[in-house]
Amino acid sequence: MPDPSLSQALKEAFASAPSGTVVLDTLEIWHPSFDQPIRVVRDHVDLAARLETGAPRDAGQKVTFASMAFNFAPPPVDTAPVPEITLSLDNVGRDLADALEAAAISQDVIEVTWRPYLSTDLEGPHMDPPITLTLTEVEADTMRVTGRARMLDIGNKAFPSITYTARRFPGLAR
Repeated sequence: MPDPSLSQALKEAFASAPSGTVVLDTLEIWHPSFDQPIRVVRDHVDLAARLETGAPRDAGQKVTFASMAFNFAPPPVDTAPVPEITLSLDNVGRDLADALEAAAISQDVIEVTWRPYLSTDLEGPHMDPPITLTLTEVEADTMRVTGRARMLDIGNKAFPSITYTARRFPGLAR
């Protein structure tokens, strides 16, 4: 099934794999306890690229993505109720592992945003809007950080997002 959020240039790069164009997968990991987002690119050199204008942090600005080996595949276009993937970052430093471990035990969610860039055009990601996932079940050891990431679980959201309690709505109590 075609994905309308992908740019035409990225669709062509996926379909024809031109020799002079490389798709650069980037991840932005965010938690409220972080001073700044953790941004990594799956490449052997750091990447300076512009974020989309609707980004929640540093919108429209050029930012640096640190080079890092990581394993990531985009969520499948599937009929599963909540698409889920496994994400692993290799050779992480102690500071990154400590930050992710501290975030994993807090009550706030860890957000992971995937932005694909083309090596020939770094003026914005080639997916609008980029995919944002929630990172869960984070495990870290000396060599790797692994976690499961899933899309928003809309099936378990309260609707109409109001919790009816006797304290808030006294007419419910008999």
